[in-house]
Amino acid sequence: MTKSLFNDYFAFQFPQPQYLGAKYKHLHFIQECLPKDIHSVADAFAGSQSVSYFFKQNGYEVHTNDFLTFSHKIGEALIENYNIKISNNDINILFQSNQDLHYFNLMQNLFTDIFFKEEEAAFLDSFRSNIELLEIQKQSLAFALINRAITRKVTMGHFAHTSALKYASREERIRRNPNLARPIKEIFLNLVPDYNQAVFHNAKNNKSYNLDAIEFVQRINECVDLVYFDPPYCGSHADYQAFYHLLETYTNYWKDKNFINGTRRYTPKKYSGFDTKKDIIASFEKLFLSAQKIPYWIISYNDRSFPNMDNMKDMLKQYKKVVIREKPYQNSVGGKGSVKGSKEFLFICSPY
Repeated sequence: MTKSLFNDYFAFQFPQPQYLGAKYKHLHFIQECLPKDIHSVADAFAGSQSVSYFFKQNGYEVHTNDFLTFSHKIGEALIENYNIKISNNDINILFQSNQDLHYFNLMQNLFTDIFFKEEEAAFLDSFRSNIELLEIQKQSLAFALINRAITRKVTMGHFAHTSALKYASREERIRRNPNLARPIKEIFLNLVPDYNQAVFHNAKNNKSYNLDAIEFVQRINECVDLVYFDPPYCGSHADYQAFYHLLETYTNYWKDKNFINGTRRYTPKKYSGFDTKKDIIASFEKLFLSAQKIPYWIISYNDRSFPNMDNMKDMLKQYKKVVIREKPYQNSVGGKGSVKGSKEFLFICSPY
């Protein structure tokens, strides 16, 4: 944490995420393993963006990436952006009536009576229309805010279930999470100060990307000193598109997809290569080959994942010296890979 001794970037706080697999509670575990002689870092599977934000707080130049667009927008809003905030005038624009019929009724048609009442879905369609009226970096911040408001509104904070409205009508659930009964507009307004205060400049040229992880590494492999990999834990909660399909549909506002099953997930899915056993070993091999010019790698992993720890270490040893650190989960924090009794691992890889 030497970078922050002369610049108090830790005065800025990342808005606490509600994202399966987020490493928000493992930041200091990761920090303990960072080499001393690095200045630029990459985060190839950024997800909630909490690790990239932590890197930014430490004063590094940060290249953050996720192949899902809604996550990329968080990166643009809080990693790449350093001075643009949401104003009261912006809020008035966002809350006005629908300004573009292209954004008329997708959320209403897809998710009414599944995740939202009709009036809430209509509000989201209108809000999405008005995002386009803001300047680019404000658009990204508006996306980050509204998508976070949506996850607060929906039971369990993800969209791989059909129990949202049922649970939102139960008093015991509302007592535990009052947001279930609050309008999305109110949740959004409550979040604005947290996101505005999280915007800061660390005097570096940080960048957010929206690429396949392998393509991302190929693009930045001569630009950074360290890359952090937090791939989906195959065999655990690996299908992030199933969990967060609604946010991806909303951000892209797709009208050319098919929407299937009770949760109305889009199909075809974006190809990941890291979420099924038939693809993942070949994907890791290509990823590590692409990253070989980057001096240091840190890889988050779990003892319930496929391939197993020994196979992962064997793949990594072809390119780097490998040290393994571990941290047990004391409590269950969501998903089959992060339950009490399982272990979080870091593969710390350095040049031979």
